[in-house]
Amino acid sequence: QDRLVESGGGLVQAGDSLRLSCATKGRTSTHYSMGWFRQAPEKEREFVAAVTWNNISKRYSDSVKGRFTISADSAKNTAYLQMDTLKPEDTAVYYCAVDPDRWATPTTNIRSYTIWGQGTQVTVSS
Repeated sequence: QDRLVESGGGLVQAGDSLRLSCATKGRTSTHYSMGWFRQAPEKEREFVAAVTWNNISKRYSDSVKGRFTISADSAKNTAYLQMDTLKPEDTAVYYCAVDPDRWATPTTNIRSYTIWGQGTQVTVSS
């Protein structure tokens, strides 16, 4: 059974960088997409970035484009989210998720992601 394990969150200052990791445990298929979402207090969970399993096709939300970089290492079944130039508004719980039905182009639609990690807190102080 698929299980996602996130790591790398923490407390940083504005302008700093963090790298989140999401390891898939028990996954046998290598054809899927992985996405990162975030949820700030009293706000809905929102799309951040997504990548296909082969690290070829990527999508970003407008709010993080140019600052965040998503990547996937299919040999390790792990996805990464490199977050640079962090802002206080990036503060949220970050979740990784798997879309098992798309491996050509990832989607931003949260409903397509059916396997979720437990989340990791990212806090950016001003």
